[in-house]
Amino acid sequence: MFESLSQRLQSVFQKLKGRGKLSEQDVDQALREVRLALLEADVNFKVVREFLARVRERAVGQEVLQSLSPAQQVIKIVHEELAALMGGSHARLELGGAPPVAVLMAGLQGSGKTTVTAKLARMLKAQGRRPLLVAGDVYRPAAIRQLQVLGEQIGVAVFEMGQETPPPVIAEKALAHAKLHGNDVVLMDTAGRLHVDEELMDEIQQIKEALNPAEILLVVDAMTGQDAVNVAEAFHARLGLTGVILTKLDGDARGGAALSIRAVTGAPVKFVGTGEKLDALEPFHPERIASRILGMGDVLTLIERAQETLDQEKSRKMVEKLARGDDLTLEDFLEQMQQVRKMGPLDQLLGMIPGMSSLKNVPGLEVDERELRRVEAIIQSMTPEERRNPAIIDGSRRRRIARGSGTRVQDVNRLLKQFEQTRAMMRHLMGGGKRSRRLLGSLFKR
Repeated sequence: MFESLSQRLQSVFQKLKGRGKLSEQDVDQALREVRLALLEADVNFKVVREFLARVRERAVGQEVLQSLSPAQQVIKIVHEELAALMGGSHARLELGGAPPVAVLMAGLQGSGKTTVTAKLARMLKAQGRRPLLVAGDVYRPAAIRQLQVLGEQIGVAVFEMGQETPPPVIAEKALAHAKLHGNDVVLMDTAGRLHVDEELMDEIQQIKEALNPAEILLVVDAMTGQDAVNVAEAFHARLGLTGVILTKLDGDARGGAALSIRAVTGAPVKFVGTGEKLDALEPFHPERIASRILGMGDVLTLIERAQETLDQEKSRKMVEKLARGDDLTLEDFLEQMQQVRKMGPLDQLLGMIPGMSSLKNVPGLEVDERELRRVEAIIQSMTPEERRNPAIIDGSRRRRIARGSGTRVQDVNRLLKQFEQTRAMMRHLMGGGKRSRRLLGSLFKR
């Protein structure tokens, strides 16, 4: 996510950090490089021009140039302006008013609209809402069935009237159905349409009139860059969008769409898709995204993701075990690794830790998900006794474990060595003993 833009900007600011004081020429040189980085990231050129003008106005001044750490001050200004460019703060869904409240989903074909609609329903259900999914795509073969399958997976009801009923009529009937069955939010999936297709754009305006939605959300593919911005601008002119959802942001190394849409259309980005799974939808926080781009991490999102995915009871038991001074076992090792992997790809998690994003590209320190799967397979090929007491794993057992996991004996040897080093480190950390154990134990006595 934003990888190429992030690397370019961090390189620019690294040069500034090496200087005690900055002249106006230093700032201008840095901003020229920032300009190139943003244009290469496919940010709208008008947005880039206005952004740099605001940064320069704030950066070239006595307060900055006479500052004790002017480079940090410039980075702070760029961070604040990047966040402001993307909307400043998180734009929440506005679902007030008498239920059922309607949400109209729009977008091009292939933008992932149907899947995103289900992801949003899942999120609202987790917040205590009673959403109803409405199958309004009557043109694409199997679109209705796709929404039904997704609805079954997340435990949300789907309202459909087949492919013969006009979508505006489906909208009216869906609202009546929701009122009768106690659904407080209606999420209507619609057919993908080009903004230049007058007939289909007229139809979605009719759906809007029938549905009277509190939210009109456009789903666009972040990887299409400025095309996504142009589509958003056209849809906003016809429908009056209340927000945008960017899909495939995890695969967008440039970030031009995320940085341009708010400035060009006035419609805020409300959510971003960060993967294919149904839980891979995150609220869009401009200030956190700005921090990630500048290599400052995103600890708040990391904490929120941990709270949502980690088993708190298992984590508590692990801390209590360490507080007692008990040894780590391979079962513990496997369990903790599986918990962390639930939070998402490790390179994503590294990018959220301040100062760690640059390590992803250091030779020898690359995050290899295949290696984690190999470790998991090796441990799962062991008996419970072997996991609890690795000392009993002799040569014949190592050969059996390697065969069972589809790996080599050398891989098993390497894992056992790494595990023993980890366990020795844990013993050392807890060896000062009483103070460390008291600190850990106190966490659960409050």
